[in-house]
Amino acid sequence: MPKFLKISKKITKVTIDNPKLPKKIEWYNILDPEKKEISFLKKEFNFDDKHLEASLVKMTAQRPMIYNGKNYLFIIMHFPVLEKGQIVPSEIEFFVGHGFLVTLHDNKTKALKEFIEQCSEDKIFPESYKYESSAILLYEILEKLIQDSYTLLDENNIEISNVEKNIFENKQSEITSQLLILKRNIINIRRIIQNHKNIMKKLTEMESTLVPQEQIKNYYDNLAEHSQRIWEFSEIQKEIIESLHDTSESVSSYRINNIMKTLTIVSVIIMPLNLFINLFGMNFNPSPPEENIKLFMNIILISSLSGLLLLLFFKKKKWL
Repeated sequence: MPKFLKISKKITKVTIDNPKLPKKIEWYNILDPEKKEISFLKKEFNFDDKHLEASLVKMTAQRPMIYNGKNYLFIIMHFPVLEKGQIVPSEIEFFVGHGFLVTLHDNKTKALKEFIEQCSEDKIFPESYKYESSAILLYEILEKLIQDSYTLLDENNIEISNVEKNIFENKQSEITSQLLILKRNIINIRRIIQNHKNIMKKLTEMESTLVPQEQIKNYYDNLAEHSQRIWEFSEIQKEIIESLHDTSESVSSYRINNIMKTLTIVSVIIMPLNLFINLFGMNFNPSPPEENIKLFMNIILISSLSGLLLLLFFKKKKWL
């Protein structure tokens, strides 16, 4: 069973020790590493300074990396996390060596938090406990991190359903912002996951004295398949969002055309009535008054009939 030890406010140590095996794994998890934590790692493991410097909380890598250090692997990877409704990359650094694993991160990744909590509750991790290999422990951590991306895709599916509902309810003010956020989230997921493939390929070549190389290859091939599946799902979501955007534009255009049609019809009908209203501002010759009254009544009649005929014409054309 794993043993959980709090070394400092930012450093926790998990020891996985199977009494049936001669070896054990020590996993150091470090939150928001600063100079104090970097000095601890330097003293404990003597990692290369350039790798330790890249692990500082203020340093952010723009792309994933994997380097061979002296008796260890140094890996930088990014994973998608949901932050205030937006999917952003969260960076995690790994130092992997014989009998040890070190993770450094900003504590934003939900899956890694839960993994640490399970350690504190003395939960057993079957594969790591079975082999006591840091390569397998790394696999289990990466699997949980990658599996967490499926949850984000599910969140996107819920938002896509909400957008579809709003489109057909004509809630145009909400649709635009929802579509923009969804597009950005999908792009971020794809950009992050796209880089996993090369890392997984290199990790399949990792050697272990405890686990057959073929078995390690199978483990990390499985992670590569998950990454590919997430990429494919995100591609489907991307296509759906583009279709919804086109649908939204069509609905919006149809609504605007209806408004313009109504305004045009109203303005055309009002034209003869306008003439009628302007009659009150006309100056008629007071002599003879009978002719003036007759002319006045004729103009009223013609204006009214014009408006009525236009109304009937529009109705017959089904423009009303």
